[in-house]
Amino acid sequence: MRRLKLLASPIKIGNLQLRNRMVMAPMVTNYAYDDGSVSDRLKAYHMERAKGGVGLIIIEAAYVHSSGRGFQNQVGICSDRLIPGLRALVDAVHAHHAKIAIQLYHGGRQTTSAVTGQPIVAPSPIKDPTGAEVPKELSKDEISLLVQAFAEAARRAKTAGFDAVEVHGAHGYLINEFLSPYSNQRTDEYGGPLENRMRFPLEVVRAVRRALGPDFPVIYRMSADEKVPGGLTLDETKVFAEVLEKEGVNAIHVSAGVYTSAAWIIQPMYFPRACLVDLAQTIKGVVQIPVITVGRINDPEVAETILAEKKADLIAFGRELLTDPEMPKKVMEGRLDEVRKCIACCQACIDELFLNRTIGCTVNARTGYETQFPLSPAPRPRKVLVVGGGPAGMEAARVAALRGHRVTLWEKDGDLGGQLTLAAKSPGKGEIATFKEFLVNQMKKLKVNVKLNKQATLEAIRTEKPDIVIVATGAKPATLSVPGIDRGNVVGAWSVLMDSVEVGKRVAVIGGGLVGCETADYLAEKGHSVTIIEMLPRIAEDVGPLMGAILLDRLNKAGVKTITGAKLHSIDDNSVTVLKDGQTENIPDIDSVVIAVGSVPEDTLAQELEGSGIDYYVIGDAWKPRRITHAVFEGMRVGHEL
Repeated sequence: MRRLKLLASPIKIGNLQLRNRMVMAPMVTNYAYDDGSVSDRLKAYHMERAKGGVGLIIIEAAYVHSSGRGFQNQVGICSDRLIPGLRALVDAVHAHHAKIAIQLYHGGRQTTSAVTGQPIVAPSPIKDPTGAEVPKELSKDEISLLVQAFAEAARRAKTAGFDAVEVHGAHGYLINEFLSPYSNQRTDEYGGPLENRMRFPLEVVRAVRRALGPDFPVIYRMSADEKVPGGLTLDETKVFAEVLEKEGVNAIHVSAGVYTSAAWIIQPMYFPRACLVDLAQTIKGVVQIPVITVGRINDPEVAETILAEKKADLIAFGRELLTDPEMPKKVMEGRLDEVRKCIACCQACIDELFLNRTIGCTVNARTGYETQFPLSPAPRPRKVLVVGGGPAGMEAARVAALRGHRVTLWEKDGDLGGQLTLAAKSPGKGEIATFKEFLVNQMKKLKVNVKLNKQATLEAIRTEKPDIVIVATGAKPATLSVPGIDRGNVVGAWSVLMDSVEVGKRVAVIGGGLVGCETADYLAEKGHSVTIIEMLPRIAEDVGPLMGAILLDRLNKAGVKTITGAKLHSIDDNSVTVLKDGQTENIPDIDSVVIAVGSVPEDTLAQELEGSGIDYYVIGDAWKPRRITHAVFEGMRVGHEL
């Protein structure tokens, strides 16, 4: 057991004492009611993180004015009628001895009139590159009204019992828009040189301070580098940070990016861990107040090193606390081997949010479902047999064992992990292996009776005599029926990723979905010349926007060719023929053909169990091939239904 003393040590922000240096970063959940009020789901979600031991929770961006609402079910703080719900949230968090702050926000041009119900506004009438609407330029009178809206929101936060407020001056939202030459092209006293562009942010900070009084903690969140041409850089944000300290801000929370550079706001797994620490370190070098760092920090030991090297004073964990709400408690108790790490896949959190749906977590199905999945003891312990050691099977086994069932898991191969092993082989996706390690360790800690190289048959199951069988046998690659598919130069994408087949120098990958694109990336990195052939109009249609943009950029830089709107017609020794626009077209100089056209359920056992008299469930890809998110959710659900 290794204890991380610095992470576990107390610290003050202004006069606010925190029990440790672990902060929950603000993340919009879409759990609030339509009117912006706090729901029971939002309370349960935050209460779970407070119970997990975090020092400070900064709840999601709360819109201070209806014109700044960014998401359909975002928390609001624009009216006194919202105070009782906010107070109930504060009380729920305080009951578990965590401190709680609220982030004050206006979406500016990075929202839509469909959400706000009115024209969107900004410092200048410049359309955000990621949006479709030209914002209305704010007049000076309208600016004054919004400054007052931030002040009124701060008053409401104090009345509701929050311990601090965070002014959201980052990520390309309204306050950031005024500060940045990327979005502010005004010619009056609010635009031009930095002194003028700082005017609105400082007016907000001063108004918030007046509303709260001299001793109430105020945090300011900034994008220290917008990571866009012509945007804010450290040269200006260092100066601004010094001014913020003089204005009485008690801590600075250092982030990066705007919507155009969104991957720097929510960093996918392609980015290294702790990728924004250098920005925090630079800001820390010019101020005396505490600096909070953030940015794909999913490992407590990495966080401890950051503190030890004095690069920051506090560590904000965002998605890591979606993945493992108990991470702070595990740190305090020295149980680092039990920490479940965020894999930065972006699937169930940010991808869902930007589809205007509620967020979740790919590897923690309880996120947002804390009341539905309480992990309470089962009323009647049962003998459970899980068949399949992939993510669905291991999660079902984990949850069933936690609830007191006697669990045996059979895996036909010699190793657990299923497609997690495969997924982790793709370039830049090694983080997925940490989830496999977590589940495998849980099998040992919970004393699940794991039997490898065990083929499940109906006869073997009858001999085992389980009360219930959970079929999690996964999927197998889909095949094609075209002339030449049986040639020796044709291989499957899964075999390529597992290095179990030889591949020639010039390769055609048939299928441009996630697996096909990642296989092409894998081969290109190894020096192969790769062409992707896809039936749809574009490749990577099934990949989320953040991960997809980076994957496409990698393929482009590696020189991977793409042929879209084309269906495989036939395969020869050194070429393939496709059907495109109603005509056949031969693609020459192809040494190997890789088939990546999806997968189908491996449901033989499920079919055998039908009508057998044995109680069983079918989950994960054995039911329908989808993503890790679905496999884990179904494992959690079935573990609770037993």
